Amino acid sequence: MIDSTRLLDLVGRFADARVVLHGDLVLDRFILGTPKRISREAPVIILRHEEQRDLPGGGANALANLAALGVKATVVAAVGDDEPGRALRSSLESRGIDTTGVVSVPGYRTPTKVRILGGGSSSLKHQVARYDIEDELPDDGAWRSRMLEHLKNSISTAGALAISDYGYGCVRPQDLQDLPHSQPTGPWLCLDSRYRIGRFAGVDGATPNLQELEVHAQRRLSSDEMVAAAADELRRELGARFVLATRGNRGMTLVEKEHDPHHIPVYGSDEVADVTGAGDTVIAVLTASLAAGARPLEAAWLANIAAGLVVMKLGTAAVSADELRHAVAIAGGADDSS
Repeated sequence: MIDSTRLLDLVGRFADARVVLHGDLVLDRFILGTPKRISREAPVIILRHEEQRDLPGGGANALANLAALGVKATVVAAVGDDEPGRALRSSLESRGIDTTGVVSVPGYRTPTKVRILGGGSSSLKHQVARYDIEDELPDDGAWRSRMLEHLKNSISTAGALAISDYGYGCVRPQDLQDLPHSQPTGPWLCLDSRYRIGRFAGVDGATPNLQELEVHAQRRLSSDEMVAAAADELRRELGARFVLATRGNRGMTLVEKEHDPHHIPVYGSDEVADVTGAGDTVIAVLTASLAAGARPLEAAWLANIAAGLVVMKLGTAAVSADELRHAVAIAGGADDSS
């Protein structure tokens, strides 16, 4: 039984929690327009430009979620010395996020996902095209030394470090080996890695989705028992205290050292509006909860509720502390199905 009073108390502690995020920052850029006519040059719609919206994406979306939760959030990362990099910094700073640890890398193009949306002026806009600007950071340079110095300094007062690895080269496994952390007194190191989750030995926890866990396990995972077994294999390989596997409309599975698996049912409806950035919300709420003093199971329940809320929102979105508090109050206590 998870005590809702305890969960509400943890959400109330978010304002005093400190979380550092180290990872790949992405700018989500939305270009909105209204249909004008069919082009005479090609069979495509011409849109009349209305506005441009810039939102934090990738690891920056996890930061936006941390800020929405009221957490004291700091970021250690790299962006390009370009317009998207400046726009991303501005977007984070407008949310009260400390960007002192964001370094600029000359010649690096800030990862930018540009979505072009069209529709009537008073109707819902639909995506008609998308293009991505993607670079990989160089392995070394003076900028990386500065970034790692920021990382070592920032985690000294943090309750948790969220590692967001989208494959653009900001995060390197070897850089995390020397970080000072020692449970139960040191900061939690929690990993969200898209392509190489098995390479980060030494983290305290990891949050693979089902597809990432299947790729790592090299087999299909079609039952609760198979997911739990693969998650525990990953946990032992990493030397981690826990692995939280997110499973879409099947909820989540938590495996912990010296504990039986917990299968947490999906919160809310299993019919989702948009899964964009749901993993960013999970790592944000998980690390915020751990920094606030939660046990992994309590943090997993809060992350599960937050994920159920964010997938009902369109586009890159965040969950606020008030939304989470309201959802916990409605849900009350619930037995897990382990």
